[in-house]
Amino acid sequence: MQAGRKKILRTIAQDHSHVCFKPCGVKARLLEKTVLDEDEMEALRLSDYEGYYQEECAKRMGVSRTTFSRLVNSAHKKIADALIHRKAIVMTQNTLKENNENSDPS
Repeated sequence: MQAGRKKILRTIAQDHSHVCFKPCGVKARLLEKTVLDEDEMEALRLSDYEGYYQEECAKRMGVSRTTFSRLVNSAHKKIADALIHRKAIVMTQNTLKENNENSDPS
């Protein structure tokens, strides 16, 4: 039995699945890990790196603006937790729609 609503397909323009970060000087196997979902990473890329407004980001990912807002807020919280508490950050690859071509909606 699935809890909550089913996730809709999301457009992910870049593969973030083989990316991880960790504090310097500590072996990865000794660190607690914070998991950043691929759709959260894509939300960060679009809003923080590319500089798009949330409405445009949501359109590019194929989700509502409120869903996009939840994704980016969740990602920010996870990253802050990892930085403050010296955790490794690892990305997961979801079974969501992936589009490795230009995700320009026009």
